Amino acid sequence: MLFFKKKIIPLNKLFPEGFVDIHSHLLPEIDDGSKNIEESIRLIKNFRSFGIKNITTTPHILGSFWPNTPEIINEKLDLVRKELIHQNITDIQLNAAAEYMLDEKFMRLLYDKNLLTLKDNYILIELSYINPPENIFNIIFDIQANGYKPILAHPERYLFYHYKFEKYKKLKDAGCYFQLNLLSLVGYYGSEVNKTAIQLLKNNLIDFLGSDVHNHSHLQHLNRLGSSKNVSLLKPILENNFIFKK
Repeated sequence: MLFFKKKIIPLNKLFPEGFVDIHSHLLPEIDDGSKNIEESIRLIKNFRSFGIKNITTTPHILGSFWPNTPEIINEKLDLVRKELIHQNITDIQLNAAAEYMLDEKFMRLLYDKNLLTLKDNYILIELSYINPPENIFNIIFDIQANGYKPILAHPERYLFYHYKFEKYKKLKDAGCYFQLNLLSLVGYYGSEVNKTAIQLLKNNLIDFLGSDVHNHSHLQHLNRLGSSKNVSLLKPILENNFIFKK
């Protein structure tokens, strides 16, 4: 009996020129991502080998646990940019925004209009994995009323919505954009998340894509992304990320 290995397209053939990764944790010693400047540079070099040269990295801002500020984030960004130049890596466009947990601190930042955007008025938000805020639709409304466009990070990872699929559609109808984690399509977070990711894609509910890379293990898993099934699912929306190019 012959067994045929599934063909995997190399990532540098999958991502179109101009693709912008809008979700990662590449700045050093700032959250649960890169541990030091050396790791940051290695991760970025790997992104470049995938054909991704435009990156807007998004450190967590989460209460007192990760109390990052625009000043802290931009200081780390400047550090990494300088090291890239020092190593003569000049073809990477690295920017920074943030991944905001919808908590009380976020609401204060929102009303103060002290938010780091992906570009223009798009902001990346996330929910607790335990439960969504009871007033999530009010928060989405407040975000828009203050002039921002919310992008929900990795909606496929919120297990409390998996069996209430109508909630996804309700969030979309409320004006919330969705960003899918590419790692979800290689089964990194488990089969249930994988199934939900595919269902969201097939229902045309995903607007943007992001790697959510924190470390080298994530990059190794991403190497399995280019299956024919994944390519057909991703192809219609890869170019959506072009709008974030700076």
